[in-house]
Parts: sequence; structure tokens; C-alpha cells
Amino acid sequence: MKNNTILIVDDTITNLDILVDLLDKYNVIEATSGKDALEIVSEDNQIDLILLDIMMPEMDGFEVCTILKSHSTTKDIPIIFITALTDEDNIEEAYDIGGIDYITKPFLPKELLAKVKRELKLQVLQNELKILVATDPMTKLYNRRYFTEISETILDLAKRDKKDLCIVMLDIDKFKLVNDTYGHKIGDDVIIRLAQNLQKHQRKSDIICRYGGEEFVILLPNTSIDGAKIVSENIRASIEDLTVKIDDNQSINFTVSMGVSQVHTNLEQNIEPALKRADEALYEAKEIGRNRVCTFV
Repeated sequence: MKNNTILIVDDTITNLDILVDLLDKYNVIEATSGKDALEIVSEDNQIDLILLDIMMPEMDGFEVCTILKSHSTTKDIPIIFITALTDEDNIEEAYDIGGIDYITKPFLPKELLAKVKRELKLQVLQNELKILVATDPMTKLYNRRYFTEISETILDLAKRDKKDLCIVMLDIDKFKLVNDTYGHKIGDDVIIRLAQNLQKHQRKSDIICRYGGEEFVILLPNTSIDGAKIVSENIRASIEDLTVKIDDNQSINFTVSMGVSQVHTNLEQNIEPALKRADEALYEAKEIGRNRVCTFV
């Protein structure tokens, strides 16, 4: 099974044919110009590595690399330059603008394959590290740090596309009592059970994070305030039916309170005001009886 995708950019068809044959164990996409390469990358988010010729008409490899590194969606794609240029100035520039390696023509097939294999393996390790850094170890949901970062991107997209964006804060009711009565192991089980349930209700575009302790936050892109209330009520009702086993003879139920707010994308520069409104709505839900959803537009 071919899992990795490599984009080869070279204006010489013969060079492309050689590289395609050499890299037959990978998914290979070909481009004969810098412009074509940029179009391909903009349409395909699954490119794992780019082999990029420097000397091309109209737009050379340096310019292509510079453009790719200037955009958040493409800046992390590793680029290996393949070129006949061997002077130190060009080699230095290749690294300075973001290339991760440099192979001179005519290249040695085994050397090229070794560098490709090494870089793809490194990408796997880096992606695993990114997941560890962004993930809460107990629930496997995103952590607060990642939520802060990704929320900026989600808000920018909502502003650009003129789409609704809502935020939900939820908190486990009387969680301290659970810990005090049954111990922290059962408290952890409650948090994990809740996280699993949230993932079952998650749409592809939703961002769910463990915000701290027994508190969670959900970003709902392309969702109106009325839609967010419906989503929240469905989640609340489903959690009400959950059970956590204490022992062979006993289990407990738990509930959550939820606060919903709309992000005013035409006015607000970040989600902090909406997050504060959602927190106030959550506080209201706690104050008037718990196990309910309140909104603050």
C-alpha cells in the first residue's frame, strides 16, 4: 500500500520519468513548472514531501519554496532541492529559504532514496510529537494550549467565509463530590467517559478540548446560535444517560452544565470575548439548577 505522497517538480520530462520510476513505492505527483506545483499543493493537503528543481523558466525553485513557506497551510511540507547547481551560494540559499536538503544532479539513486526515506520517517516522528504536544493525555482530546492556537485559525476562516461560529463551555456537575465520595480513580473514569461521548457527537469540523480539570470547550464552525443550542442539548441529554461503574454492584450517573455563545466574527479580533460569554452562561446554568444549557449571545 502506497501511503506517502511525493510531489516532483522539474521542467525536464526525462528527469521526471527517472524519478517516478525510482520512487515507484510511493504515490507520486508530477509538475513541470513552479506554477503547476503551487496549484497542486493548494488542491492537495496530503503531500508529504516535495522534490524541487531550482532551474525552471518563469518561476524557479527558490521562488516556489519561498511562496510555500510563507503560507501556514504549506510551510511545514519538507522540500528537497534537486539541481545541477553546485556553488556554495545556491546551496546556502536553498537552506536559508526553508529547504531541508539538497541533492545535486546527476544524483545517485541510492542516496536519493535514502534521503527521501529518512525525511518521511522524520515526518512521522514530528507528527507524533505534534500530537503529543497538542493532546490531553487522559482524554486524548486537544489540550488548552492547542485550543488557543487553533481557535485563531478557525476564527480567521469564519471571518473570511462570513460563516457563523459558536463556542460551548461545559462542566461536570458536582465533580468534587464524585472525587470525595468515590476517589480520584472514579473521577478520572467520569472525565474519560464524558470525553468519549463528546467524540461520538463530534462533527468533522468541530474542535473539542479539555480546557482544565472537569471543564471542556467545543468550537462549532459554521453553526448558528440556534444550531449550537440544539447540539448542546443533544450532548447534555446523552450524558445524562451515561453510567460509570464503581464495582460489580454499583455504578453512578453524572450530568453537565453548558454555556453557549456566538462569536461576533464581524466585530471581535479573537474568541476571548465569546469564551467569556460562554463561561458566564455556564455559570448561570450552574446557578439555576445544573444539568441544563444556557446561552449568552
